[in-house]
Amino acid sequence: MHAVAYSAQVDDPSGISVLPPVLAIAMAIGTRQVYLSLGAGIWLGSTFIEDFHPIAGLGAALERLVAVLGSAGDARVVLFTLVVGALITTLEASGGVTGFVKRLEERALVGTARRAQLLAWVLGVVIFVESNITVLVAGTVARPLFDRFKISREKLAYIIDSTSAPICILIPLNAWGAYNLSLLEGLDVPDALGVFLRSLPYNFYALGAVVLALSSIVWSLDFGPMKSAQARAAAGTVHAEGSQPLSDEGASEDPTLKVPPRARNMLVPIAVLVVAMPVSLWVTGDGDIMQGSGSTSVLWAASGALATAWIMLLAQRALSVDRLTRRGLEGAGALLPLAIILVLALALGGLAKELGTGVYLARLAAGSMPTFVLLPVLFMVGAGVAFSIGSSWGTFAIMLPIAVPTAQSMGLPLEPFVAASLAGGVFGDHCSPISDTTIVASLAASTDHIAHVRTQLPYALAGGAVAAVGFAVLGLTL
Repeated sequence: MHAVAYSAQVDDPSGISVLPPVLAIAMAIGTRQVYLSLGAGIWLGSTFIEDFHPIAGLGAALERLVAVLGSAGDARVVLFTLVVGALITTLEASGGVTGFVKRLEERALVGTARRAQLLAWVLGVVIFVESNITVLVAGTVARPLFDRFKISREKLAYIIDSTSAPICILIPLNAWGAYNLSLLEGLDVPDALGVFLRSLPYNFYALGAVVLALSSIVWSLDFGPMKSAQARAAAGTVHAEGSQPLSDEGASEDPTLKVPPRARNMLVPIAVLVVAMPVSLWVTGDGDIMQGSGSTSVLWAASGALATAWIMLLAQRALSVDRLTRRGLEGAGALLPLAIILVLALALGGLAKELGTGVYLARLAAGSMPTFVLLPVLFMVGAGVAFSIGSSWGTFAIMLPIAVPTAQSMGLPLEPFVAASLAGGVFGDHCSPISDTTIVASLAASTDHIAHVRTQLPYALAGGAVAAVGFAVLGLTL
C-alpha cells in the first residue's frame, strides 16, 4: 500500500472521516443492499487513506477484506456461521422436532393455549446460541400446538421473533456475543468482555421485548392488528383471506428417514451446543470463563453439536454420510450471505477506527450534544440503519466504531454507548420486513410475512419508545 497520508492525522481527523459510514448508511437506506452499501463505505475510506486515488483505494479495500480473514478470531466467527447453517439443516432432517412434539402430546404437558404460548417463549429463551436456530426450533415445535388451541400463527411468529435476537444479544456465550466481542476488541476496548457484560442491564429494548412478549402471553395483551388475528384464529380460520403464508419447506422432516422420529435427535445436539459453550470458555481461559476465547468457544460448541447430530443419525442408520454432507453444505450455503456481511462489516469497522471517525464525532458531540440527547440519537440512528439493511450485525459494525470512541473522547463510561448501539440494531432489525430473522420467523410459523410484520410492529414500537426514554434518563445520570 501507499503511505497512509490521511491516517497519520487520526489524532486530529477531519470531517471526511465521517463520509465512509455515512455513505454506507445512506446507500443502505436508499438501496436496501447491505453488501453494496458496506462495500462502498470500505472503498471510499480506503480511497481517502490511499491519497484519494480511487483505483488504489479499490486495491486497498480488497486487502482489508483479506486482512479480516487473516485474523484468527474473525475467521473463526465466519466459520462458525457456516457450521451453524449445517447444524440447522441437519436438525431439520433428524426427525427430532416431530418426536419432541409427540412426547409433549403423550405426556399432556401442554394442555392449554397459554401453556402452548409459554412453551414457544421458553424455547426461545433457552436456545440462545443463534437466532435462526431459536426461531426454527421454537416455531416448528409450537406451530401444531398453536393450531390445535386456535392461537394465531401471527402470535407465534411474534413470540419466537421476540425471543431470538433480543435474547441472543443479552447472552455473551453465543455467536452474537463472540461477534460483538470481536468488534470491541478490534476497537482496543480494555476488558471487552467486562464492558459487554456491564452493558447488558442498559440494553433497554432487548430486555423490554422479552418481557413484553411474556406479558402478552400471561395477560393476553393482544392489541392492534394482533387482536384481529387472534379473533380470526379463535373462529377457526388459520390464515386471513388473500394471505400468502410462507411455506415451511426449510423446517420439514427428511422423507428418507428410516427410523421413527425421536425427540433426542433434537434435544441432545442442542444440549451439547448450550453446555459446550461455557465449558469451552473455561478451557480456553485456562480455568477462567471470563478470560476464554468467545470466537473459539462458539466454533467448538457448534462443531460439537453438529458432530453429535451426525453420530446419532449414522448410528440409527437414518441418513448416509453422503446425505448428511449434502444437507450440511446446503445449510452452510444458506448462511453464506451472513458470513459475507460479517467480513464486510468487520472491515468497515476497522476502517472507521483507522480514519478516526469516532474521535471526530465525539468532538462534535462534546461541544453540541448533551448525553441525554446523544444516547437516544445513537439508539435511533442504529435502528434506522438496521431497519433499512435488515441486518443487526451489519449495524453493530457501523455503530460501535462511532459510539466507542465518542464515549472515550468525552471521558464517559463505554457501557451505555455500547448498549445504545446494540439496542438500536436489534430494534430496527425487529421492525424490518427485510430482516433475515423476521423472514425466518414467518417461515417457521408458516404465516404471511407482511401479516407478521404488521402484527408485530405495534409491540416493537412500544418497546422502542420505552427504550428511547430509558436512554435519555440514563444520559442524565452520566
